[in-house]
Amino acid sequence: MSSQPIAPVIPSLTRPAVRAGSRTGQARRLPLATVAEVPALADDVLYGVGRIDGSGRVGDPAFTSALGWRPGDRLTLTAADGVVSARRDPAGLVTMPAKPYVVIPAALRRRCGLLPGDRVLLAMFPGQDAMAAYSFAVVDEALRAHSPFPRAEGGRS
Repeated sequence: MSSQPIAPVIPSLTRPAVRAGSRTGQARRLPLATVAEVPALADDVLYGVGRIDGSGRVGDPAFTSALGWRPGDRLTLTAADGVVSARRDPAGLVTMPAKPYVVIPAALRRRCGLLPGDRVLLAMFPGQDAMAAYSFAVVDEALRAHSPFPRAEGGRS
């Protein structure tokens, strides 16, 4: 048995297709979704993630190079509302060690609820010669304030 190929059905480009009951005229355009403008990341801050060890050390090798902090530099550390900030200060009580990390004193860790093993968001501000370590509880709160997803009833807070 031999079969012949079936010729393809290709609509003509010269004649518009006419459907039964169709209207003539301009087709209605569908609305396009508008896209909100996404803010650009500021170029005066660098971010990293660090983990606090049992001695309160936290760091990211990039932060000391970005800030230009050297071993022996004096730092002033402050803490409030889940954020520890460090600033180079000749009268500071904390000394920058030889390794690229900052030691957060126990009193400041307790004030911010930071425990060994906790991760923190590190923000380096080279223009201000400072850095901040944000607890993930603070980061979570900020993200939820801008989240398109409402918090579930009875869910984790």
